[in-house]
Amino acid sequence: MTERSLETYGREGVICTGGGPGVMEAGNRGADEAGGQSIGLNIVLPHEQAPNAYVTPDLSFNFHYFAIRKMHFLMRAKAVCVFPGGFGTLDEMFESLTLIQTGRMKPIPFLLFGRDWWEKVVNWSHLAEAGVISPEDLSLFAMVETAEEAVAVIDGWTVPA
Repeated sequence: MTERSLETYGREGVICTGGGPGVMEAGNRGADEAGGQSIGLNIVLPHEQAPNAYVTPDLSFNFHYFAIRKMHFLMRAKAVCVFPGGFGTLDEMFESLTLIQTGRMKPIPFLLFGRDWWEKVVNWSHLAEAGVISPEDLSLFAMVETAEEAVAVIDGWTVPA
């Protein structure tokens, strides 16, 4: 994705992560190793991390409030990639899906990495069967296993009717 971003001189398609360790660091590091820049939107918490070393220094931002951080993520996002995580990940995933579901945010490719994980953590079909979401809401996201699958979903994206 960073190689594509570099075709626009880094003006579009820049990788943006939460700026922390683990998979966020991997995203920033991948952008760095590809010769591009990346954004880190870090959250300041008493027991949490500082921005990882691969965030472009001038594009590293610290937030005190989750809602403001989430707003900055989503108002610029061209796609969302969610990896297995805890309460913060679940909060951001569900709120983002709710914004798309209710039309408060335009639909974009929304990718959940690791089908086995997500199907154990969330009983998606039960939500639809129970009537708390529409069966059509299950099409708001795609589950993928690899970067190649994710790119294929992004490249094949069309806005739902």
